[in-house]
Amino acid sequence: MKSITILGILFMCSTGLLAQKSIGYQAGVTSEQNLKTVVNISPYAGALGFDNRYMGVKGTPRLFDTLITTSFLISGEKKYYRMLCDLDLVRNTLLIAESTSGEVMEIKSDHIEELIIHKDDGELLFKTTAGARFDKEIQENKFYEVLTEGPYQFIKIPVKEFYEADYQRVYSPDRRYDEFKLVSRYYIQGPDSVFYRVQLTRKSLIKTFPDKKELIESNFNEKTASDPEADIITLLNKF
Repeated sequence: MKSITILGILFMCSTGLLAQKSIGYQAGVTSEQNLKTVVNISPYAGALGFDNRYMGVKGTPRLFDTLITTSFLISGEKKYYRMLCDLDLVRNTLLIAESTSGEVMEIKSDHIEELIIHKDDGELLFKTTAGARFDKEIQENKFYEVLTEGPYQFIKIPVKEFYEADYQRVYSPDRRYDEFKLVSRYYIQGPDSVFYRVQLTRKSLIKTFPDKKELIESNFNEKTASDPEADIITLLNKF
């Protein structure tokens, strides 16, 4: 199996909702050997094949459609690996670039504890749903973004929904392309440690937390919110 590039960076900006983490990370040949030893890495074959009669596909199964410097922690390990990565939201895998050919490889989400994506405007913290409790069971081990931590943890599960081309039926919408669309599913962790799915609306929040009705009504209104995610984070800090 070919070796894997470890791209270290000495400085990363930290802004946004999550504080910068001071983490140790593995680099060099030893790091590559360790990664191959502790986790199964396989070539990335892509999510789906498409009939060439179609006009193609819009979008991709990937979250960013580019490789971004990322620190990720393998389950059972103590130090982070720092590499160029992306997420495949259909296959639920972490994508990494192979060192010599640039071939994209993948690691299943089952092997990932957490990852920190280092963007120019800040850091994004992701974990996986394995071991977490949800109001409705999530069948696959998906990645989720931690929007805010604390007693009422607020998270977002990004999902790429796939829509097939539809133009062969008599009364079809004449859509001649397949398409991946990004959909965000939001959850808030209650006092019972269960994540409850919510919409970014006052009605949904009150239904989930009826005992916080007055607080929600006086501090959140999706109709006037310019950034509902940020407003909900502010609200949760008052719970």
